[in-house]
Amino acid sequence: MPRKKTPQKDNFELEFDEASQSGKTKPLSDDDIFALKTDSGHVDEMFSDWFLDYASYVILERAVPHANDGLKPVQRRILHSMRELEDGRYNKVANVIGNTMKYHPHGDASIADAMVQLGQKELLIDMQGNWGNTLTGDSAAASRYIEARLSKFALDVVFNPKTTNWLSSYDGRNKEPDTLPVKFPLLLAQGAEGIAVGLSCKILPHNFIELLDGCIALLRKKKPELVPDFPSGGIADVSEYNNGRRGGRVKVRARIVARKKNVLAITELPFGKTTTSLIDSIISANEKGKIKIQRVEDNTADLVEILVYLPSGSDPRTVEQALYAFTDCELSVSTNICVIENEKPHFFSAQDLLYLATEKTRNLLQLELEIQLRELEEKWHFSSLEKIFIEKRIYRRIEEEETWEAVIATVDEGLKPYRKIFKRQITKDDLLRLLEIKIKRISKFDTFRADEQIKSLEEDIEETQKHLKYLTKYAIKWFTDLKKQYGNGRERKTELSSFKKVVAQDVVIANETLYVDKKEGFAGTSMKKDEAVCKCSNLDDVLAINQEGKLIVSKVSDKAFYGKNILHIDVFNRAEANVLTYCMVYRDGRTGPTLAKHFTTGGVTRDKEYDLTKGKPGSRVFYISCYPTENGEPDAVKINLKPAPRLRKIEEVVRFVDFSVRGRGTGGNIITKNAVRNVVRMTKAAREEAG
Repeated sequence: MPRKKTPQKDNFELEFDEASQSGKTKPLSDDDIFALKTDSGHVDEMFSDWFLDYASYVILERAVPHANDGLKPVQRRILHSMRELEDGRYNKVANVIGNTMKYHPHGDASIADAMVQLGQKELLIDMQGNWGNTLTGDSAAASRYIEARLSKFALDVVFNPKTTNWLSSYDGRNKEPDTLPVKFPLLLAQGAEGIAVGLSCKILPHNFIELLDGCIALLRKKKPELVPDFPSGGIADVSEYNNGRRGGRVKVRARIVARKKNVLAITELPFGKTTTSLIDSIISANEKGKIKIQRVEDNTADLVEILVYLPSGSDPRTVEQALYAFTDCELSVSTNICVIENEKPHFFSAQDLLYLATEKTRNLLQLELEIQLRELEEKWHFSSLEKIFIEKRIYRRIEEEETWEAVIATVDEGLKPYRKIFKRQITKDDLLRLLEIKIKRISKFDTFRADEQIKSLEEDIEETQKHLKYLTKYAIKWFTDLKKQYGNGRERKTELSSFKKVVAQDVVIANETLYVDKKEGFAGTSMKKDEAVCKCSNLDDVLAINQEGKLIVSKVSDKAFYGKNILHIDVFNRAEANVLTYCMVYRDGRTGPTLAKHFTTGGVTRDKEYDLTKGKPGSRVFYISCYPTENGEPDAVKINLKPAPRLRKIEEVVRFVDFSVRGRGTGGNIITKNAVRNVVRMTKAAREEAG
């Protein structure tokens, strides 16, 4: 009999969830397992929920930085852990990693990698030891050998426990920040990169000083101009940056200078490359024959220096352009600003992100001022209470009181005449604090000093209130002071320029020879026993026209078929398709008239066959030649006719200068309807003699 499906599936699910939450999972019965296996809809829904949970976790908790502080969770936890251990001295990175694992339950390796990357940005962490080299790609030493502490900039800008929203850690034993109260556009300064489920994040780094200037401009209701600045220097074309929005990109180049006649020096790297990867790309291009060099020498230490030695007779300028075209000396870097805001991923522009950081800083400064004002007012309140309590000898009135309640009531009664001078009511807690003052302090009380302290507090309160009233002005001063204190040595490293894309065909070395077997219709670089046509490179295209009037363009290869009886073959430059003009004489079909056409090839598709005749079977090309369009001279040909009865004129002279230049699809002009014996190109003297 077929097994019945259990009707208690919903109750089972409820019990299973309750058991899971309590840590005591209920064992599955045979009926339960059968129900889960057979209910495909339930399984699909279950896996869908799991996938959404996983995707949300990766996006929110691992790959994408938060808009509030510009940090990913692991970075935030590392900085919080370092602040927890901060005592002014260096800590072993291994100790920091161990302490961070209280908050980040993903193993020490991921924390170590994130900490090294954070330190190499040279902004938040003060490093000691071998932290690797971003120029050469060398990795950092083991975490037990290197040390770190928070930089002074991080201590001033990143932390403030009074303005931090705290959450419980994953195990509930500790408190960690929801986001850190960063008063600086940290995300734009450091940049970020991450791949999540269904989306990615790529934020390019920007200049420290320019970001602060941008914050000041926004506070002054002006629109800042933001472009990336890379720590590796180099040259950048930001014309397509699109303010960092999705689809924007930046073209970056290494800085190449000529040292000697045959030596090029690479002194700055394009963003994202190391000397090792760059040299590998240069050697690979040389092995493929795209560039020609003698050797590469890497002298990089604190500064980049890659020496590229060229063969004698090389043109350094041409080789430089070839390095941009065929190696990683020039790259295109895409940008995609994606951040977490309000528990969801959002896409912004760089200016949007700067605006969010500026407003966040302004709000944090306001919150800090409000907290400071409350603290100052509390100090003034108690200092004034203490002064009255001691100067008016209210403490002596409690000597004869027998109960604690009576003591409190006596002090409260003694302060009644002075309540009007206070900004808030006098509470029981205030009275208790007064009663805790030691007799030694009362005996040494200095009225003059107390008055000075109260006056100083009143001045501080007045100044704080002024800052709150003119908050924007205060925020501008904050950013200005930050630039003065930490901006030295953080000037722009990447030079902004505009450069056109290097056309590979213009700079590739023609180190191959094109050979052709015209009769059989084959051409290529490996047919060394056949007729040599010209020098070429493996990036070139070949144009061939055969006797049937078929035009074919194909990429240079070892050997390829272009049609039997090739009449014309040469390297084809797509960018200059109309630089050459062609002169052609052909017969239309087997018995049709003979025509002449004067044309340019125009644009063509690779490996597509084009018919230069009218396409009739039996058509035949008698003559084909080409000349430079700008300064060339069209051909003149003599068409010799086959003798025939009543045929008086046995030759025709065709001057192509008399024909208009048209496209390759033109049929041409009819020259004769008689049979043609051959077509001969006329010399200049023969043309003059013929008139």
